[in-house]
Amino acid sequence: MIKRTLFLEKKASLSTRLEQLIINTDERNASVPIEDIGFIVIEHPETYVSIPALNKLVANNASVIFCNEKHMPSSMLLNLDGHYLQQELFGKQIQATEPLKKQLWQQIITHKIKNQAKLLTRLNKPPNPLSRYAGKVLSGDSDNREGAAAAYYWKNLFDFDFRRERTGEYPNLFLNYGYIILRAAVARALTGSGLLPTLGIHHHNRYNAYCLADDVMEPFRPLVDAKVVEIQKKDEEKDLTTEIKIELLSVLTHTVYFKTIQSPLMVALHQTCSSLQQCFTGTRKKINYPELWN
Repeated sequence: MIKRTLFLEKKASLSTRLEQLIINTDERNASVPIEDIGFIVIEHPETYVSIPALNKLVANNASVIFCNEKHMPSSMLLNLDGHYLQQELFGKQIQATEPLKKQLWQQIITHKIKNQAKLLTRLNKPPNPLSRYAGKVLSGDSDNREGAAAAYYWKNLFDFDFRRERTGEYPNLFLNYGYIILRAAVARALTGSGLLPTLGIHHHNRYNAYCLADDVMEPFRPLVDAKVVEIQKKDEEKDLTTEIKIELLSVLTHTVYFKTIQSPLMVALHQTCSSLQQCFTGTRKKINYPELWN
């Protein structure tokens, strides 16, 4: 089932009654079944949320995303009791060996580079040397094929000179917003699979509470990139407007493809994270990433 994403730009009051989220604004009142909600992005700093509403949202594994004074997502509220074997799974995750983590990182980077190549192909741009790099990723990506691929990818993705930065203006601002939303979706899927988003495979920043989410999301980044290219081609707007934010949020409902089924990204993320959980417990060897485009 596709969960709903709510974007609250204006001041609002959120409470709960009869398993409904009650949303009151100066303009209108509305109610949404809590079980239907996957994500809430709260942008206005004066929005009120009742504790019972937060507890019910978390109990239903909804991610509540809060924005800072610059209207950029800055924090998340996630369910840390989302799986009945959570303690056992945390133990398996903590005990993961370095060879296992290096093999998993090799898989992640291989998928990422393949998806970057596919996006360039869809944009009628030459994918080489990415296709070659994807087949030469070593365990742990010890010779940094990811970095070599990124240099070529960013140079060729847009039809203008572009420098990828974690800060900065358009289109970096669009990319960064989309990545934050993607990160939240992956973190939600990880907690639902009984994994701790803090314990990364490759990312190990001591100040980063979502290292594992940053690892797992890497192959999905080209979906955000594709959406930003799409926006850029049809709209000359360079400010991160509400309309553009809503377009970037729509990445969560993009259809992706496994071997026998297709599903929205937010559903597929649970399959990917569940397969990672099985890698940690030793019942499978490969992370199940979907094809991003048919």
